[in-house]
This record gives sequence, C-alpha cells and structure tokens, in this order.
Amino acid sequence: MKLLVIAGPPSAGKTAVVRQVIKHFNPEVRCAYLKIDVVTAFEDRELSEEFGIPARKICSGDLCPDHAGIMVMKDAILWAEEEDADMLIVESAGLCLRCSPYTTQSLGIVVLSAVSGINSPLKMAPMLALADLAVVTRTDLVSQAEKEVFRERIKGVNGNLDIVETNAVQGTGMRYLFRAIDEQTGISDPCEIVLKGTPPLGVCTVCVGKKEIGWQNHFGVIRPLDSAEFMFRGE
Repeated sequence: MKLLVIAGPPSAGKTAVVRQVIKHFNPEVRCAYLKIDVVTAFEDRELSEEFGIPARKICSGDLCPDHAGIMVMKDAILWAEEEDADMLIVESAGLCLRCSPYTTQSLGIVVLSAVSGINSPLKMAPMLALADLAVVTRTDLVSQAEKEVFRERIKGVNGNLDIVETNAVQGTGMRYLFRAIDEQTGISDPCEIVLKGTPPLGVCTVCVGKKEIGWQNHFGVIRPLDSAEFMFRGE
C-alpha cells in the first residue's frame, strides 16, 4: 500500500488536489482517505459519497493537527489495510507552520496557493523543506511573472523540490503529480515509519494551558520583546 501525506496552509486547495488524485486512480487503485482537522471537517463524507471509498476524519482539538496525525498514523495504516486499500491519502489541516507532518515510506506533498503572495513559501519553510513534491494551485489567477517569482521562492527553501503548477479544480497539469505517485514505492514495514524531520523542541507553557501574559509568568522556552534570542527559564 502506498502512503501519501498532503499538507499545506488552509484554503490552499489540498482537498481539490486529493479529489483529482482519487478521480485519476480510483477504482483501479483503491484509495482510502483520512482527513485531519482541528474542530470539524466534512471532506471525508463528501469524498466517500462521490467516489465510494473508505474515508475517515479525526479532529485534533487542543493538539496541533500535524502532531495528531502522527499519533494516529499507525492506526490509520492498519484501518486502510483492513479496507483492502492500495493507497492511503492523509490530508493534514496544516495549521502549524513550524511543523512538518511527512514520514518515511510516504510521498510528502505540499500544496500552496499562487494567490497567497509571492513570499508565502518563505513563511512555511518546514512544510517545504521536507516535502517530496510541491503542488501550486490557482496558477490561472496570477501573471507569468508572479508564477516565476513564486517558483523561485519555493526553490529558495528547497532547491530539490519538484513543482507542479495547476488549476486543481480542473486538474490541468496534474500528470506530473500522477507520475510521481505511480513511481512511489509502497510501505515496506509500518513499524519502521518515522517522522522525516525533528519536531520543534520548545514547548511553552501557553501550549499546556497557562493564561497569564508576560514572559515573567512563564517558564521553559520563552521570548521577551527586547531580544531576538529565545531564553530558557526554570520553573
């Protein structure tokens, strides 16, 4: 079974890309779909009804959605195998731009919107740095010059990243993505799947529910206004 991990900022067109992938490969390649969101999601039901595929969702709640995805990944692989899936597609909410949800033995796909601004790739470097392929959507809504600058910004973060430019709703230019999926090898051993990168090491006390403002009221990795450096304070 192949594993695809699709990430990207909100409203970049991730589900539109997923829909094109399923439309192209299903039913010859039986797909299973897992949607990871924060509060609620409807894509699982929509794709299940449209394509007749097994689909599930999980809401991360207080957890970062990328972290929640890692915690349920093993269960998701077992579920997809029980559904006799040939390919598991995991779509992350992609809200935490300091994290990267990609794992070994998977094809990591980052989805970006061309209308998000030419500097947006620089603001989500972790998602780009460890991805295998970038899909840039809504390219029909920007000029050729903007597309070229956007591409250079992506290459500035990850020079080895293959880039697919598309109107994901219509599916133009997606053949390069489909070829990469065709060439992707399947999972060899789920027990050996690990994150591609090291997660952020600093967990602040805001993350665990402390409400007071001001770094003086917090401990761990903190940052005052008048310093460009992070500090560590004992409890």
